Amino acid sequence: MIWSALLACLLAVLALAAPARAAETPKAQHVVVVGLSGLRWSDVSVTKTPELWRLAGQGSVGNLVDYAVLPLTCPADGWLTLNAGARAQSDHTNAACGAFPAVRPAGAGASVPGLPALETYNHRFHNNPDWGLLSGQTPGCATAAGPGAALALADRAGHVASYLPGPGQVTAAVLARCPLTVVDLGTLGYTERARQLATADAQLATIAAALPADTTLLVTAPGAPSKPPHLQLALADGPGYSSGLLNAVSTRQPGLIVLTDLTPTVLGWLGAPESASTGPPQTVGAHVTRGDRGSLAATVQALTGRDTAEQVWRDTHDEFFWAYSLADAAVLAAIGLVSWGAAPEQRRRRARGWRVAGVFAAAVPVGTFLANLVPWSTTAHPAAWLYGVSVALALVIAGAALLGCRHRGPLAPLGVICLFTVAVLGVDVMTGSGLQLETPFGLSVLEAGRFYGIGNEALGIYGLSGLFGAAWLALVLLRRRARLAASGGGQPSRRPAVLAVAAVATFTVFASGWPGFGGKVGGTIAMVPCFLLLAIAVAGVRLNWRRVLLVAVSGLALFAVFALISYLVPATGHSDIGVFAGNTLHGRSGGLLLRKINSNLGSLSVNAFSPLIPIVAIVTGLMLWRPAWFRLTTMPAAFAAEPLLRPVLGVLWLMPVLGWLANDSGVIVAAAVLPFALPLAIAILAAAAYPPDQARYGDTTPTRPTVSRR
Repeated sequence: MIWSALLACLLAVLALAAPARAAETPKAQHVVVVGLSGLRWSDVSVTKTPELWRLAGQGSVGNLVDYAVLPLTCPADGWLTLNAGARAQSDHTNAACGAFPAVRPAGAGASVPGLPALETYNHRFHNNPDWGLLSGQTPGCATAAGPGAALALADRAGHVASYLPGPGQVTAAVLARCPLTVVDLGTLGYTERARQLATADAQLATIAAALPADTTLLVTAPGAPSKPPHLQLALADGPGYSSGLLNAVSTRQPGLIVLTDLTPTVLGWLGAPESASTGPPQTVGAHVTRGDRGSLAATVQALTGRDTAEQVWRDTHDEFFWAYSLADAAVLAAIGLVSWGAAPEQRRRRARGWRVAGVFAAAVPVGTFLANLVPWSTTAHPAAWLYGVSVALALVIAGAALLGCRHRGPLAPLGVICLFTVAVLGVDVMTGSGLQLETPFGLSVLEAGRFYGIGNEALGIYGLSGLFGAAWLALVLLRRRARLAASGGGQPSRRPAVLAVAAVATFTVFASGWPGFGGKVGGTIAMVPCFLLLAIAVAGVRLNWRRVLLVAVSGLALFAVFALISYLVPATGHSDIGVFAGNTLHGRSGGLLLRKINSNLGSLSVNAFSPLIPIVAIVTGLMLWRPAWFRLTTMPAAFAAEPLLRPVLGVLWLMPVLGWLANDSGVIVAAAVLPFALPLAIAILAAAAYPPDQARYGDTTPTRPTVSRR
């Protein structure tokens, strides 16, 4: 019965998950790529940049995420990434850009003598750039104008076949000579920006006026000279890109493309073979396509608003986590001090306060996600609107849960909020992940880690919400079963409780892990074993070594299934796990795995507090295992009142630990969930040990499961 239900849910997901087939990449006789490093949509207006505004009106527009290797993506990094179709970096730190690689004219061409050294330098990043991909796969010749363009069109040895020193030498004859022309208009700095912008716009107007017929023009911004990072401008004008919005399956977000999308897109426009136009197997980019848009003014405002939202995320993200964590600690400590004492009434008062505080703390994450329903990024004070709306929604959700569930049992408000959280996030992931972007627990596209699905900072919240929501439903059904048995109704089946866990697990895991939805590798690996352990506990089945082995490999097994389906069935949609499956089958996944392992280990040194997270994980695990060692009284009382809470809290502890081990963000997964998990666990234990009004909920006899000997 359980497997039938799971199969039915899987078939439903398969029916929903097949996306529409992407439009075929339009072909062009000529492609001209014009780069102006540091260019953003906030620079563009009908008065300041009339040519850019004109091209934007007749072409398709979007934001470009120019992340290469470090948050500071310098202009040379952007041009090198265009060259290789994979993330590449010049020799610099995250603090400042280094010297631009030298370009030496040589006859009709040029050379970049430092390119072989840059190739060696990039081995440490394990991105496997395919040097010379853009020029090597272009049908016919290619012309570079300017030093950045030379970096883009150099072959592996650093040779550029056709080179002009700058955009001033680009004429109609030059543009008509080769299928591909790349032009470097320079870099916009923070000083004299208006003058530089006017000069670049005039040069762009001259180039646009000289374009041959049937030309596709790409205006982009490879890198920026300094921090902070911003979303950059991308614009395509040519066949198939009339008055639209740029899209790419690499991001699944309308109006958002990434730097690694540019190379396969340019090659696709030129009619390069499909294997070349999609880049090498290590390339993460995709073809840029066109979507519909509204008016140009409204579209540019939305694109600028997205960058504003990213700046709010960058400026306030860490402060939000500190405020959330310290508020949790302060409120819980204050409740403990006000109700200090060992008398039963003091314990009960303390437990009531912790329960209410835990409900409000648990409502904060879903409130922040729902805040994206309000267009806060286009307001005069975006940060104030974001956090004001988030707090207001959290208060409303928590208050509604407490009032609406006051007759449903002490754990009901927590269970309802957890189910609501997993439902909101799961449905959002299945419908485009719009609530995930730029919210405090959500995704920052400037980080270029994920553009859809559940992010690493929300993974623990999502997983714990699904697990406790399922556990609460099971507890309700098991309590009903106990009452029926006590009234002489025989020994009812545990099947409804197990099916409730299976239903929540199926929704939670498939929304997060299915390649057409969230495509979350670490989430699948971390959540599946925990849901299986919860189902086993609810079913009253004793663990043995065979079942432990099954649980241990379950997450990896389901991930392997998802990855193979994504790779073998293109209709499920482009995803990183499908690329990983293809690379693994062809023996090319080593670089990616090394990059993930290095990132996981590096997460332990993100800040001074990162090494403390493993200690917190160990201590909390020991508390659950041996509460007497820490002289805890509420936890044993809660376990005595509701024995199933011991395995429930066990899986709530295990899930973030597995998420830590299975994700490249490593310890950040466990660190981000602490402000949510600790108040939730304290509230669960307090509510179970000292229910607000035991008589109100009927029989409170412990529902210790009868353990099967199977």
